[in-house]
Amino acid sequence: MTRFIYTLLISLLSPGLMVWMALRARRAGGDWQVFAGERRGRYRQAPVLQHPVWVHAVSLGETRAALPFIRALLDAGEQVLLTHMTATGRAEGARNFQEAIERGQLVQEWLPYDFPGPTKRFMRHFQPRVGVLIEREVWPNLLAAAKSHGVPMLLVSARLSDHALRQSLRLGSVMREAYASFYAVYAQTLQDAQRLEQAGAVAARVSGNFKFDISLPQCQIEAGREFSAHLGRKIVVIASTREGEDEPFIEAIRHAVRRASTLGRELQDELLFCLIPRHPQRFDEAAALLERAELPFVRRSDWRRVGEGGAVAARACEGKLVLLGDTLGEMAYYYSSSQVAIIGGSFAPLGGQNFIEACAVGVPVIVGPHTRNFEQAVVDAMDEGAALRAADPDAALKQALQLLDEPQRLGRMGEAGVHWVQKHKGAVSRVMATLGKLKRREKAPSTH
Repeated sequence: MTRFIYTLLISLLSPGLMVWMALRARRAGGDWQVFAGERRGRYRQAPVLQHPVWVHAVSLGETRAALPFIRALLDAGEQVLLTHMTATGRAEGARNFQEAIERGQLVQEWLPYDFPGPTKRFMRHFQPRVGVLIEREVWPNLLAAAKSHGVPMLLVSARLSDHALRQSLRLGSVMREAYASFYAVYAQTLQDAQRLEQAGAVAARVSGNFKFDISLPQCQIEAGREFSAHLGRKIVVIASTREGEDEPFIEAIRHAVRRASTLGRELQDELLFCLIPRHPQRFDEAAALLERAELPFVRRSDWRRVGEGGAVAARACEGKLVLLGDTLGEMAYYYSSSQVAIIGGSFAPLGGQNFIEACAVGVPVIVGPHTRNFEQAVVDAMDEGAALRAADPDAALKQALQLLDEPQRLGRMGEAGVHWVQKHKGAVSRVMATLGKLKRREKAPSTH
């Protein structure tokens, strides 16, 4: 398939694609501005930034992955244009970089749809000096527009699954040319680099995963540990659950309570489960499932309205078996309060979710069978002794409770996780070094 045919096809399909985007926005909630002029490369105000570093992080996960990189850019004094496709990604960027936005060092914008006109208008309007795409956002017309405007493009912290490679190869020359147009490609793993080169990338390098370069808020870590100390019970976090996972985990909690009662134990006196849906539009749905299951629970947002502090949190959880984590941007708090973390998104065929934050604060991790998005990281963490795999939610809870009864093993797994994260840091500095070379090349006097 050529880029002309690709553009013709998406033009023909665009009405349906717009309807699909609008429906997705309605389901997800938030202000998506699906039909906004900016989505078509039309802007009402002059650009604030002068030749910024443009970073594209499509959604919530990519925005979180990009946080350490964007912070490094801001610390280096760079002006940053940060683009997204989803409202959750944009909200996460706004929450993390409020100060930079207020002082005019960072501007957020929607990425235009991948048509020739909007992408060219985007390049003309913002005139980025370099573009950085996070993980896997490869759009043929966008990359062609960057090339025609002389904007070098980088694909960083990149990953490409076998399934995505097959899809790319089926599209033929349009994707090969897109991958070949990158100035540099930095892959998360050797396997990703090999697949990216098969897709058309030239000399893909292995730099690692940006997610290892996280800098977690120390205030959240301290607050989480204070909560745990005041609670006086063990905490098992079930984090980043996605569609179809909450109900089986809630049922697994009920099974665990029944098993404990047959042994003469009241699990509610010993343990608090913390259930954290990944997307905010599902907080109320999870609450309804807990009510239907007749499990006593409290919402994290309930006590935030009356005050913070470990003592306040502990009182709010008295007589409760489940804490519903219905807040955003507090994963460090939840992980730091817990003794074991079960990672959602991996117990349904959804590819898994980031578990590196849990390892970074020394919490043993349990993942499910579906981890294609983080497969190499999961294998490495298991080899290091920092993670375990379970077949289903019930098995995951059994493993978690068993670990709580083995404090020495629990401690060894936590230490292994911290060591594993420290060992894999450095992806951000490698990409920053390449940007530095580009900047020096731009400033070098011409020999002609």
